[in-house]
Amino acid sequence: MALNLRQKQTECIIRMLNLNQPVNPSGTANEEVYKILIYDKFCQNILSPLIHVKDLRKHGVTLYFLIDKDRKPVHDVPAVYFVQPNNPNIQRIVADASRSLYDSFHLNFSSSIPRPLLEDLASGTLNSDSIHRISKVHDQYLEFVTLEDNLFSLSQKSTYVQLNDPSAGDKEIEDIIERVVNGLFCVLATLAAVPIIRCPRGGPAEMVASALDQKLRDHLLSKNNLFSEGGGFVSSFQRPILCIFDRNFELSAGIQHDFRYRPLVHDILGLKLNRLSVPGEKGGMKSFELDSSDPFWMANGSLEFPEVAVEIETQLNKYKKDVDEVNKRTGGTAGAEFDGTDLIGNTKHLMNAVNSLPELTERKQVIDKHTNIATVLLGEIKERSLDAYVKKENDMMVRGGIDRNELMSVLKGKGTKIDKLRFAIMYIISSETINPSEAEAVEAALRESEVDTSAFQYVKKIKSLNVSLASANSASRSNIVDWAEKLYGQSISAVTAGMKNLLSGDRQLALTRTVEALMEGKPNPEIDSYLVFDARAPKSSPGTSSSHLKGPFKEAIVFMIGGGNYVEYGSLQDLAQHQQPAKQVIYGTTEILTGMEFVEQLSLLGQKMGLGSSSAAASATH
Repeated sequence: MALNLRQKQTECIIRMLNLNQPVNPSGTANEEVYKILIYDKFCQNILSPLIHVKDLRKHGVTLYFLIDKDRKPVHDVPAVYFVQPNNPNIQRIVADASRSLYDSFHLNFSSSIPRPLLEDLASGTLNSDSIHRISKVHDQYLEFVTLEDNLFSLSQKSTYVQLNDPSAGDKEIEDIIERVVNGLFCVLATLAAVPIIRCPRGGPAEMVASALDQKLRDHLLSKNNLFSEGGGFVSSFQRPILCIFDRNFELSAGIQHDFRYRPLVHDILGLKLNRLSVPGEKGGMKSFELDSSDPFWMANGSLEFPEVAVEIETQLNKYKKDVDEVNKRTGGTAGAEFDGTDLIGNTKHLMNAVNSLPELTERKQVIDKHTNIATVLLGEIKERSLDAYVKKENDMMVRGGIDRNELMSVLKGKGTKIDKLRFAIMYIISSETINPSEAEAVEAALRESEVDTSAFQYVKKIKSLNVSLASANSASRSNIVDWAEKLYGQSISAVTAGMKNLLSGDRQLALTRTVEALMEGKPNPEIDSYLVFDARAPKSSPGTSSSHLKGPFKEAIVFMIGGGNYVEYGSLQDLAQHQQPAKQVIYGTTEILTGMEFVEQLSLLGQKMGLGSSSAAASATH
């Protein structure tokens, strides 16, 4: 497949560690040149899923530090800086250079450094007479975190709150949109691909799409642009499609409980940057990495939890059988006469056994790791009845409602406060119409469990607006939308578009269904109103073009503004693999959120709108 984001980003980083010289054929930087690596917190997060600390040594990096730590001078050694282009970092670099901490400075910024900062750097190093120490300044366009081959995050916190904050002014909204556009531009520059962009009308998705289109157009005008090499796309006339959505397109996917292994591990155990800590069997916390180097995780991440448990068992039995096999071969047959031929045979078996030991040990470590993780998950599932939450939420989404007794029994049953709150919000989202007395009873049950109801009230408020919008005729609808936008901040039009995306019977997410239609590129009433941007085509009236029927597309990048999750990621990967022939879908988002983290953002918005105050007293007493 042509779009390998993880590989391309890793190659850029290794080249950077090689002082931006071409890398050896073996794919490592020149290790004869010892160097020091200095990074900030954000760039540390970019590096950590791609390059292990032990691998840094291979690339000649002997010491590595955070930029804001106090560091001692190290003479005769070049320093590679990898930091975001911001004022504190520039001031720190100038201070380091003026103290002659290192022999030479190779500065790499995670995205394009703005002119004023570059001038600050120049004047600061000139004034301290240390400009000769600055060897090179590079814009790396790497301001995103790649977690798996087809998964990336811009690590931009609380975008959903900032975009939907009723008090946010135009300037703040524009700044956020610009940040998102810069991050997406870095991803496209790393892939060396100029995609055809599609998005729904209105809301943040259109704002990002049109600003990104403009940025790409401006950039393509310069002679030696980042896309001129084309990364193999010039010869292949097929370009990828970039589908941009806003979290409100399908709120439910950010809130629902899921029973597949990858989403469960993320949602319950808090997988961050491919690492997590769980209680070990002998007490104490154990830290594990879950990434492409773990074959079990890659193969079984999308299975339902019970299937994963069976798979662990199967792997364990296979491992035991293989160990017995090795023992049987190397232990000579009892009581047999010893002759020379047997010795030769035995030596061969011993050699084979010795060779297979590392592989067996590694397999055992992987099995132990997942047994540990699955045991902790099972404890949580039982204690919180998570399987019941998953089943009932699915039923609600498919049926468009739930029996009142069932609803109340869940809210009064097992589960954490956040589990109940998520369930209550799913009830609001999935209900065709909201029965006021039922909603009141749900709220009372939440308060009884001492749950802050502001998130619930926020979604209910948006939903009631949405229902009144749907029933109004289209002529007055736009006025209501204008009024709603003034009242509720930016993306109410996106909310109204997205709230009714119920899941069909086979539980395919609306996002996945829409992406499938966009990749097919055939006329389809669901997506015919979607805008089209093509930075390589002459600029026509915004968002219209007949060329979007160039499909079907083999590769898609799907980007979710306002927080994504492993539920959507898994659903899109299933879609890509079940296509004939298989296609590729990269999923990216402003940040990856657990259900709890997303509901906290909804609560914050509820509080900003003065909702949920009735429960504040209850939670204060808790």
